This record gives sequence, C-alpha cells and structure tokens, in this order.
Amino acid sequence: MELSFINKMSGKSAPWLDGEGPDSFAVLSSRIRLARNISDFPFPPSADTESRAKILDFLSPTFDKVTLLKDGKFIPTADIDNLSQKFLMERHLISPEFMRGGSGRGLFIGDDEKISIMLNEEDHIRLQVISSGMSLNECWEIASKIDDELSGLIQYDFNDRFGYLTSCPTNVGTGLRASVLIHLPGLVHTGEIEGVIANISKIGLVVRGFYGEGTDVLGNLFQISNQTTLGRTEEEIIDSLVKVTRKIIENEQNAQEQLMSSAPDQIEDKIWRSYGILSHARVLTSSEVMNMLSALRLGLSLGIIDKFSYRELNELLIITQPAHLQKYMSKEMDNVERDIVRANLVRQRFNKSEEF
Repeated sequence: MELSFINKMSGKSAPWLDGEGPDSFAVLSSRIRLARNISDFPFPPSADTESRAKILDFLSPTFDKVTLLKDGKFIPTADIDNLSQKFLMERHLISPEFMRGGSGRGLFIGDDEKISIMLNEEDHIRLQVISSGMSLNECWEIASKIDDELSGLIQYDFNDRFGYLTSCPTNVGTGLRASVLIHLPGLVHTGEIEGVIANISKIGLVVRGFYGEGTDVLGNLFQISNQTTLGRTEEEIIDSLVKVTRKIIENEQNAQEQLMSSAPDQIEDKIWRSYGILSHARVLTSSEVMNMLSALRLGLSLGIIDKFSYRELNELLIITQPAHLQKYMSKEMDNVERDIVRANLVRQRFNKSEEF
C-alpha cells in the first residue's frame, strides 16, 4: 500500500516545480522547516530502536487530529525500499541524513506534497512546507498553523531561555530553517558567485548544494538558508532571507545583462548548443542534463528561446534524476542503461514541446 502511494507520485509532477510562484524565473522553490522534539524522550541520535518505535507510536496518531494533515499518508521507513528513499530525496521530501538512519523512522507526506514530516531524523519532528517560487511567507503561514495545532497535542522540549531544544546546536531557538532553491547561471558565468557566497556567509546565511547540506551544486542551483535560529524571531529570520534573496536576484539579472553585453554570440551558442544536444543525444548523464537545462533556463530568462516553460524545464530537472528514471520505467537500471533511457525521455519531451 505504501509503495503504491510512492509509485503514484512518480507519475505526476511535484507542485513546487510548477514555475508559477513569484520570481520563479530565478527561485525554483521556497521551503520552511521546523525542528521539534518531545519532552521525556531521548533525541533520535542517542535513542535505541525501542525508543524510536515508541516515538513513532506516540506521534503518528496525532496527524489525523491536525487540520492541515488530514489528507496525506504516514509511512514507516520499514515500508520504504532503498530506491523509493532515493526517489523521495530527489523529490526534496527527505534528507540524505534520513536515508542513512536505518530503522525506526517514519515519513508523513501530504497529498499535494507541499507538506511533509520526517520523524526520528536528527530530531523527533522535522516539519517541512515547500512551495513554488519566492513564497517563504506563504510556507511559514502553513507551517505555523500546523505547529500551533501540534503543540496543543504534544509537549515540546522547550526551554524558557533558549527556546526549542534540538539535537544540533545551530537549530536551538526557533528551530526554523528557511531556504530558497535559486538558479544563478549569470553569477556563475561572470565569476561573481564566490563573492556573493562570501558576502552572504558574513550575515548568517549558508549556501548548500541541490539536495541541501553535504551535497553538490548541480545545474547552477544553490540552496540558501539561515545558519542559526537562536536570538531572532521566525519573522526576522524569514524577512532577512527574503531581502537577501531579492538582492541576489537583482545581482543575477545584472550579471545576465553583462553576459549579453560582453559575449552575446557565445551565450546564444551555449544555449542553442544545449538545446541541440538535448534534442538529439542518445546517451546523457544526469549532470549533463542538469547543466544543459540550466542553459535553457538562462535562455528562457533572456528571451533567447521560447520553446519551453519554466514548469517543463523544472520537471525535467527532477524526472531525469536516477531514482525518478527507475520509478518511471518500473525497474532498476545500471548507469549505462539509465543514461540511454534518460536521453530517450528528454528527446520525447523535447519533441512534444515542438507541438506547443
């Protein structure tokens, strides 16, 4: 039953990829994550199997009592095979850390995938709300409502001086991590990205890879989030990230204009060359697709190419990932077979786009 629920997800796009949110030409998604722990239970990193099981038994029935969690599915990790876990990570519903945790963990996924909750990852509860475009305040409103209802059903581990207590010291306080997944090809190609990263690191923000902490940057996509949560309110953390992100978007637009001013032929060639390869290639690696889709997103932003929408390109970023491909084909494949299937899938999508 649980695997069937996950398999059905592979046949549809995640809402955060729809490209409809504010500033979606640059910001693919916004995410709010809250870390919470329950009083009188050991934190997951130090909990044994029996304790983790008790935590799951304690938490899972509460979801039906929360208004915004009535539509969804709770799945114990014992019912999620390795491929499905990789699929969920590619879909940004679980973390790499969650995959490494073994038994005694659980996952709630809302029907529209906007809301998800990891149980017994680094903390007892990791509540996530993710949405398309620059929509941090919308995500916070949803997360706050869920958190308020949960706090009426669960006794959180809270200290009057420090706030919410968490396994990692950097989450102590509000327990909130706000992040945006942003596409910055202009800043990368002009060589300004290192300076941007250095500057935002000085003001309490951190830059990570496509799948978050400990992962690589792919396709010029960066995840930017707050570094700490202690000493500031949730609204202050979110407001700070919104302001910085808007400034980064402005810098990205300036960098794109600079590229078109200094090397228009080279930029157009890169964009159309990427289109040609993706339209005709018979073998494509995941990183090749990510980098060339990045070029097409740049082309769309600059008005050079209009054969696709941001939604179509965003979807291809995800469905061409290894686990998504295998779910799509309903079989496990090695690297060589995946590269062939990936190229076939991209060609099919590109040929279909010519009909629009």
